Amino acid sequence: MGRKLLLEHINVPGINTFDVYRQQGGYRAVEKALKTLSPEAIVEEVKKSGLRGRGGAGFPTGMKWSFLAKPEGKARYLVCNADESEPGTFKDRYLMTYIPHLLIEGMIVSSFALGAAVSYIYVRGEMMPQIRILERAIAEAKNAGFLGKNILGSGYDLELYVQPGGGAYICGEETALIESLEGKRGNPRIKPPFPAISGLYGCPTVVNNVESIAAVVPIINDGGEEYAKVGIGRSTGTKLISAGGNLAKPGVYEIELGLPVEEFIYSEEYCGGIANGKRLKAVVAGGSSVPVLPANLILKTVNGEKRLMSYESLADGGFVSGSMMGSGGFIAFDEDQCMVRNTWNFSRFYHHESCGQCSPCREGTGWMEKVLHRIEYGHGKYSDIDLLVDVSRKIEGNTICPLGDAAAWPVASAIRHFRDEFEWHITHPAEAVKRNFGLAHYADPLPPVAEPA
Repeated sequence: MGRKLLLEHINVPGINTFDVYRQQGGYRAVEKALKTLSPEAIVEEVKKSGLRGRGGAGFPTGMKWSFLAKPEGKARYLVCNADESEPGTFKDRYLMTYIPHLLIEGMIVSSFALGAAVSYIYVRGEMMPQIRILERAIAEAKNAGFLGKNILGSGYDLELYVQPGGGAYICGEETALIESLEGKRGNPRIKPPFPAISGLYGCPTVVNNVESIAAVVPIINDGGEEYAKVGIGRSTGTKLISAGGNLAKPGVYEIELGLPVEEFIYSEEYCGGIANGKRLKAVVAGGSSVPVLPANLILKTVNGEKRLMSYESLADGGFVSGSMMGSGGFIAFDEDQCMVRNTWNFSRFYHHESCGQCSPCREGTGWMEKVLHRIEYGHGKYSDIDLLVDVSRKIEGNTICPLGDAAAWPVASAIRHFRDEFEWHITHPAEAVKRNFGLAHYADPLPPVAEPA
């Protein structure tokens, strides 16, 4: 059994309440931080831990904290990004639902380390049950003296608020989240200035993912060096994985980073193999925004070694034959899945969720959706395949925020690894439509669109 640092007590009855969480050792990190550690010492422990952002980017958390500007007379803020809306990702929602006090405790310790007197948890608007759970947990912590004025007699004050979002995927990007938190339309900001210099209300701000903040608790309890002993290389600690798709046992799993991908998929401790005894066809390892890999490449690296659940191993081979850890949204496709249909589904999502601020993303995501729709519904041409590759290249790296890249990478990688399936849709349109939709005739295509210049 792999070591559990976040979900060790997840099955304890009543762990979502303050009293039971406290009985299991909860809020020890707050006591230790406020009574025996300075803010600088906490930042140093997080640096020693090697913790990397668990929301997708994988940037070292302690380093990000150390960038926070500390001008005199200016407020500093910590914002928790709980706007979990990446297709295939649901581990933050799980954590907030079943062990909310772990996040609250992490917010208190992290806010103290950053010198924030007011902090926010920005939750996706559709997650109303989780919003109510967090608000109840905050009230319990405040009644017990762990929030509010003079926490534990330390002289440190902290108010913690839950802010529902409007349900926009773009608000998972930290600057768009900040814009939304200020009451404006959630459009990403041009950087610099970065939030660490000018974030919420023009003040120094740190934005961290739910899992990243929760991981601060075991780091402070056990020490940064002890935390760094778990995992492999620069991928330290544990990681929550949202396992979905055609798996025998989908769900949220906490793994030690460095676990072989093959073991994660096929062992009974984790996913239990592919459902219904079918073969694995492909995997999206880190949520819909990362490149898809066929079975042979997700199980082994380009060097023929076993691929591991780590930031470095999943990226081995770059965008030619590698992927990314991303947000940990692990989606498995069995042998019967249509990669054209799944790629079209992803493109529909990114076209819908583009804020429209950058023309390559606004127009390009629309083009990709339309062309993939054309192929999927039996009206594709061979030139459409190269057109999709060309459009994805024109989006990638040409937008203010990473949503453009997130839309381009799945399309480019699907064509790279499954081009023959795209070609089959074009040469056998009636069979493709019948297979995917159970129709014996062509479905109506989208209205004709002009070819791009």
